[in-house]
Amino acid sequence: MSEKLCLTKDEIKALTRTPLKARQLQFLRQNGIRHYIDGYGWPVVLRAAVGIDEPAPAARVVPWRSNKLGPLPG
Repeated sequence: MSEKLCLTKDEIKALTRTPLKARQLQFLRQNGIRHYIDGYGWPVVLRAAVGIDEPAPAARVVPWRSNKLGPLPG
């Protein structure tokens, strides 16, 4: 689930165009991209912070049925 919520390290590397931790953090700060720093000092960027929104799954629509009709047949 974390891969869906956050960018992967490779995606952050592509976004910032550098594999270096310090330069990635510098790029994110300079460009105002909201991020967090994990326990190892690497940046964590939410997909929503860079405008990548996952499409929401379509909700199953159940047609309305009156309770006065009784239980469903079958």
